[in-house]
Amino acid sequence: MEVTDEFIVGEHIYAHEAALSQFDIYASRTDEQMSSVVTAIDKWVLNELAENAVGAYTTPAGGFNTAANVNVIMSQLLGKVAGYASAYNNFFLVVENTDIPGIIQAHTAGGFNFADAALNNGWIDNYMGIDIYVVRTGTFIDATTTTASGSKTWTNDEHRVFGVKNSATYAAPHGIGGHDIEVSGKTGREIAVWGFCGFKLWKSKEDLVVDITLA
Repeated sequence: MEVTDEFIVGEHIYAHEAALSQFDIYASRTDEQMSSVVTAIDKWVLNELAENAVGAYTTPAGGFNTAANVNVIMSQLLGKVAGYASAYNNFFLVVENTDIPGIIQAHTAGGFNFADAALNNGWIDNYMGIDIYVVRTGTFIDATTTTASGSKTWTNDEHRVFGVKNSATYAAPHGIGGHDIEVSGKTGREIAVWGFCGFKLWKSKEDLVVDITLA
């Protein structure tokens, strides 16, 4: 695994000494910048995971947004990885927020206890033993060495990802760092937050991750 990509967010703050002398302003800006970097890294890792997955699956027409499809999709995904010794790590599914109406409808139409729990408590993040994670729409994209994908190329528009946990690793050496620098010809300073990231879906576990195409 190589760490090849850097994630940066920066803002030019004029009269920065006055602004940053107020702790709440400084802390707020730093938190917002760190959140942006973390979100970008999450998006990068999820797209790398989907792009490198060996397993492949196409949903029935309507994808997750058709409630009647959800049980079919979940059972067929489980069938893709059933029998592996690593199954004890449990399963994950990453969908976008636009996919969850059909999943919620499937929740509430399930067996009495499960449906009651969904109706009383709302979203349930485990279904058929699969932990479901929701990201914002636009997370899975097509990109070729862009600001979002860095050195990578993805063909993940209308894709999602499923698999066995602990099949891949991402490294973020040094964590999230930051600094402020002078900008030539301008007053104030550029306040920047940055982080590095590398990713590897291990060869021996490539079959444990499934690239899902929405139909």
